[in-house]
Amino acid sequence: MFQKLVSHNDDIRRLVDRGYAVAFDSNYMVIRDIPYLDDQRHLQIGGIVTKLEFIDKERVTQEDHQIFFAGSIPYNIDGTPIPNLAGGPTKLALSAACSDVVVQRQFSNKPKSVGKFIDFYEKIESYVSIISGPAIELHSADPYTFHVVKEAVSDSVFKFHDTLTSKAEITDLSAQFKNDVVAVIGLGGTGAYVLDFLVKTPIREIRAFDLDEFHVHNAFRSPGRLEPTELGKKKAEVYHLRYDNFRTGLSVTPKFLDVSCTEDLDGVTFAFVCVDKGSSRASIFDLLISRGIPFIDVGMGLNRKRGSLNGQVRATYYSLEHGQNIRDRGLAPLVDNPDDLYKTNIQIGELNALNACLAVIRFKQLRGFYFEEIPYYHLLFEVGDLKIVGKSDVNED
Repeated sequence: MFQKLVSHNDDIRRLVDRGYAVAFDSNYMVIRDIPYLDDQRHLQIGGIVTKLEFIDKERVTQEDHQIFFAGSIPYNIDGTPIPNLAGGPTKLALSAACSDVVVQRQFSNKPKSVGKFIDFYEKIESYVSIISGPAIELHSADPYTFHVVKEAVSDSVFKFHDTLTSKAEITDLSAQFKNDVVAVIGLGGTGAYVLDFLVKTPIREIRAFDLDEFHVHNAFRSPGRLEPTELGKKKAEVYHLRYDNFRTGLSVTPKFLDVSCTEDLDGVTFAFVCVDKGSSRASIFDLLISRGIPFIDVGMGLNRKRGSLNGQVRATYYSLEHGQNIRDRGLAPLVDNPDDLYKTNIQIGELNALNACLAVIRFKQLRGFYFEEIPYYHLLFEVGDLKIVGKSDVNED
């Protein structure tokens, strides 16, 4: 990434040519060897970290005028803190390759005349003159060390840079998914949305399974743009083509899973069951529970008893410890219902999306990405009153 960014961004090339110790860590530019004075006027060495906003795979721009600083408060020669560095204490999680760069503060200092920096070169030069000026004068310190740091090999699954993670400063939380291998069983309405959400999550590997073909009714309850040439093809082919250019670690297989498909789940750490036939669900439950794989099952039940559609959307979590116990409670239908209105009413894409949202949010709670106040294993959303209720005590009848 170093050579690519330097060669396609003139402002970064100028920083390297100037002698700055430039390195890159995911979506951050890191500049080491920044001298400054502490409160005793002793020479200290810190680092500057700034976010990269990717325009495309090779070009970057600034997000704002702020920086992160690895170091304590910088001081003037007279022993007073350097003024006009708004901000304060903060933390920022970088990768193990930058474990020596421990961010302690965030600074904000914008040019008074125009309110923003022209580019990264002007930004870094401005901050270095403010932070390092006293150390350069008192100790003849030199921030232009031409220090080259060995670039860490990126382990990102995305083929584009995940700038939203660095924007929100949640790199450490996103790392919770790096060892997950997740199966999505069934790519109907809800399963298609589950897959769409997971593709954009830094899960190491996603395995999706569906034997059916992609027809017009699928287009009404699935994410993404319809290409007429997709109609009649296997769902597996359609969804693989939609997401293959977005990330690695994705396989979509045209296959129906049952208790005999043990090898397909080797290494799987979590699964989503998104099928609408009770008999298929029962077989898949047995397979997952026998393999010791925790999973979330989704479903919805609709009726037209009052003229308009009403019903519930469900997401049920079957943990490794209590999966069989929860299965035995019959919270998900395990037999086929020929009168289910879901099979004939296809204009429910928003409920499919909501069902997928509940399931994926619950999964991300289990991984510590989202805060979990109550450990629900069963969630129900009522369409009529827009309320969500849940069960959390697995020992409760």
